[in-house]
Amino acid sequence: MPSTTEHKSARVLDPVDRVTEVIFGLLMAMTFTGTLSVATADQAAERTMMIAALGCNLAWGLADAVMYLLRAVIERTRNRTLFSTLRGSADPAIGQALIADALPPQMAAAAGTQGLEMLRRSLIEAPATSTHRTLRLDDFKGALGVFLLVVISTFPLVVPFLLIEQTMLAVRVSNLVGVVVLFLAGWMLARYAGAKPWQGGVALAITGTLLICAIIALGG
Repeated sequence: MPSTTEHKSARVLDPVDRVTEVIFGLLMAMTFTGTLSVATADQAAERTMMIAALGCNLAWGLADAVMYLLRAVIERTRNRTLFSTLRGSADPAIGQALIADALPPQMAAAAGTQGLEMLRRSLIEAPATSTHRTLRLDDFKGALGVFLLVVISTFPLVVPFLLIEQTMLAVRVSNLVGVVVLFLAGWMLARYAGAKPWQGGVALAITGTLLICAIIALGG
């Protein structure tokens, strides 16, 4: 069964990975810009906020990149173990159960016993291919992509504070930019999933705004 990590590595990051990493970084940054008081904030407070937002996303981008590499190793090891167990077991029922467990439930149910058995035989009869036991260059490219997406998503929110002197207006523009980016991210995810893009955009913009308010209220 093809490794999902191998497939991801070939593309570095798939569309869902790219958009969700941007959303994650955006939400993290908006929790900082959302706590800036328009009544009492001065240039020093704005500078502190921007440094804090960038520093937070640098830290989380690094953590997320490391988790990406860890996930790649775990999935590759799991797939190698699955192949080894599948080829070493003479009981068809065990092989079918392994394949069904690796497939999405709906696909496994649709395939049925006959389909699972055909897939089991195909995998056993297929020539053995070497699987990488260590991280490859593409894995590090994917991790770098994750890191950059989380960090870069901070900049659209802090740019208004660099260009606009009035704190109140800068906060409003920054929040508007954040909501627009959330809408575009929802649009892209919904389009990728085959749903109505505008509904996905509106849903994510509303959900993201409510989530940010909840995070700020909880002290995040």
